[in-house]
Amino acid sequence: MANKTRVFAVIGLGTFGATLARDLQRFGNEVIGIDINERLVSTHAEDLSQALVLDARDDGALKEAGVDSVDVGVVAMGTNIEASVLATINLKTLGIETIWAKATSKSHHRILSKLGVDRVVHPEREVGQHIAQVLNNPLVRDYVSLGNGQHVVNFRVPESLEGKSLSELSYRQDHNLRCIGVLRGSDFIGHDGSSCALEKDDLLLLLGGRQDLREFAREL
Repeated sequence: MANKTRVFAVIGLGTFGATLARDLQRFGNEVIGIDINERLVSTHAEDLSQALVLDARDDGALKEAGVDSVDVGVVAMGTNIEASVLATINLKTLGIETIWAKATSKSHHRILSKLGVDRVVHPEREVGQHIAQVLNNPLVRDYVSLGNGQHVVNFRVPESLEGKSLSELSYRQDHNLRCIGVLRGSDFIGHDGSSCALEKDDLLLLLGGRQDLREFAREL
């Protein structure tokens, strides 16, 4: 059965908001992009279901634009905290079930949280932390936080582990980690208990806590 198309309203079409809106549209959703800046709206009009020039501080204008019927509202403004807060209040007043909002400071985050936003994001900080984690260990290709203290980390297999099987690695007994699989190019070739021989530059996908993953990475 096909997934139901969801409708998103993205308020603020700066770099973060526009990227988010375009990708949501690309994934097959219906996206209403909103900004008070006519130039930004014009720039992204062809990429979105709708692109509207309006002031999100005006709840009447939002309702008239049909924003009260969207599934998810995203407040992507950051520089104007007052406008961000008022837009968030308006989305809550309109009865939007799910609201995400961008914050640029701790105080901004606290205000948005008090307003009942489902998730507050700090794009610049989160991207910076992500890049730092990857740069910190050359063997870490990428990682994903699962939000419950668990992470999936993508390790590049170094030459020192070439020819070894998963059962010979210490990730399970010493570090309480679980191997999700091994990727060789685009092929999935291994999992827990697999006897496959590792090759240099294979990608080892491990699941576990940050400290266990960090200690295992130091051993590589």
